[in-house]
Amino acid sequence: MTGLAIKTSGLVHIYRSQGHDVAALSGIGISVRAGELVGLLGPSGAGKSTLLQLCGGLLTPSAGRLQIGEHHIASMTEAELDRMRAGDVGIVLQGAGRNLIPYLTPEDNVRYAQRAAARGRPLPGPREVLELVGLSNQAQTPLERITPGQIQLCAVAVGIATFPGLLLADEPTSQLDHRARDEVLAAISTVNQATGMTVLLITHDPEVAAVLPRTITIKDGRIASEGRSGEEFAVVATDGSLPLPPHVAELLPPGTLLRVTTTEDGEVRLTPVEREDEA
Repeated sequence: MTGLAIKTSGLVHIYRSQGHDVAALSGIGISVRAGELVGLLGPSGAGKSTLLQLCGGLLTPSAGRLQIGEHHIASMTEAELDRMRAGDVGIVLQGAGRNLIPYLTPEDNVRYAQRAAARGRPLPGPREVLELVGLSNQAQTPLERITPGQIQLCAVAVGIATFPGLLLADEPTSQLDHRARDEVLAAISTVNQATGMTVLLITHDPEVAAVLPRTITIKDGRIASEGRSGEEFAVVATDGSLPLPPHVAELLPPGTLLRVTTTEDGEVRLTPVEREDEA
């Protein structure tokens, strides 16, 4: 199986709220390589869930470019989006129960999720899917008899039931104790490494973010920063602007002047300077 890359450029999504247009995303540009595991961070209302839903074809971009593998989301019909979601993109909604049929066992939930896949497409056995997330011993256990962490693992299993190229997960570790959270995160990491599936997940948990190989922080509908193995970086936008990482922006009041200098070896330095009207 080959993971699907994600590429966006100038991505905008506008929705109507109380008679007004509200920009949930304002020119997002990101690139996620096939097979990457990436976390989306940021405050509530920043645009993370909107970006996830756009990547899943649940929303249509208002402007800009969004490509998932070979799929160009903005130009696809509803039938084409349905086929993409049925086989190429798996989605785990926030709240494990929203992904499951409560009266079915984990194995039957996975089997049911596979029904939407195109005929003739080779599919893993439900037990194989459950084994990948560490839930094979509970394959036939009723959902009401398994733990919250195992229910979330079942939701992940349903999301990867067709072994899609991209898994989108909205807060898959929220509302779990630390042990269950770590088990779910380990299962998602195993899925990513064992199958090459690209994974894009939302998290508010700094401990989860710290162990992810890459994170993207969104603030006010724009890319605020990126993290690599726990270290945070500013990201130059396509228009040349440079949003500062949140922890740096907090130290610099709006209107602060920054002197930009370069060294002989090409290093760029930003130095705050005192404004003449403040001297």
